[in-house]
Amino acid sequence: MRRPFHLRLLLGAAALLSLCVEPAAAIDTKRSDVKEFISHMADAYSFKKRALRKLLKGADFQPAIVEAMGKPAEKAKLWYEYRPIFLTERRIQEGIEFWTAHRQALDQASVRSGVAPEYLAAILGVETFYGRRTGTYRVLDALVTLSFDYPAREKFFREELEQFLLLTRDGRLNPTTIKGSYAGAMGAPQFMPSNYRRYAVDADADGHIDLWNDWPDVCASVGNYLKEHGWNAGEPVLGEATVLPEKAGDLDGRTLALSETVASLSAKGVSFDSALPADAPALLIAADEPDGVHWRVGYNNFFVITRYNHSALYAMAVYELATAVKQRMLENDAAQFATSTSAAAPTSAAAPIPAAAPTSAAVPTSATAPASPSTSTTSP
Repeated sequence: MRRPFHLRLLLGAAALLSLCVEPAAAIDTKRSDVKEFISHMADAYSFKKRALRKLLKGADFQPAIVEAMGKPAEKAKLWYEYRPIFLTERRIQEGIEFWTAHRQALDQASVRSGVAPEYLAAILGVETFYGRRTGTYRVLDALVTLSFDYPAREKFFREELEQFLLLTRDGRLNPTTIKGSYAGAMGAPQFMPSNYRRYAVDADADGHIDLWNDWPDVCASVGNYLKEHGWNAGEPVLGEATVLPEKAGDLDGRTLALSETVASLSAKGVSFDSALPADAPALLIAADEPDGVHWRVGYNNFFVITRYNHSALYAMAVYELATAVKQRMLENDAAQFATSTSAAAPTSAAAPIPAAAPTSAAVPTSATAPASPSTSTTSP
């Protein structure tokens, strides 16, 4: 019986697709580089060769991972294309919900690290949508693929595979079930294995660090990472700037390094407001917009955010999301304050409200609103 045309078309397309998509394949543990890695783990950390060989043999090469490594959004997009990915109403609203649900954990992490809570929340928002999208690849598959089938950075990923095996052994975790990003980053903050071992914090002192489900651990670990990379509590992150047109051609806003100071940028024709001293480190940032380059000045804390992800686009997204979520939280707290004040106002006939009083009198102005939704703040 001849199949209908539409069915034959679908089957043909499926067959063609199967030829184009390279399937995952098991690792060959007889390869010299794999054997060398197994010997290293046995000699340096007393892993059993047979058990490690069995574990690695169960890992699958994932060609899609190698392909994804070649086109991250931070390199493929301009700022005006990158920004809308993270600065959405949904991400801002869920940031408010996350902050409200985990205010104590954020506040405690902020006090401990000196990092304002809006930045802790924003990093989690950018990384994993506040812990909802932590990755679908097995970390073992990702790290094995990149360790032995991605020559451009095989040394880095082989070291991360080493740290992953140590992490799972020491933490009594199952290395075959942990999932993460295509690069092997894990949990709500997307820590690579080495960073998990180095910077993760057991904030609730339960004897176990869980970066998937334990929000005190998650928030404290992000704060600790930024603190250990040089975050300065209370200092600004980013500011707007203008550049004289005749000076723009002489300026470099594409180098991610604290190679300038507030004074040196001012001397080069960059105009910006800053309360930091003249010798404070700074960097000039060229943000591409549809109408041309817009200039910004990043400070030490901006550079620290780029230690999380080495991209000015990433750090600007974190900054703008943090600013938006904080502003919305301030508005919500002010509204709640107004509601509670109105509810507590006397309603006795002996003290009537004057007829001429404005109906919005109970709403605090920016000068009387709560200073912050949290115990710690940082100037935007």
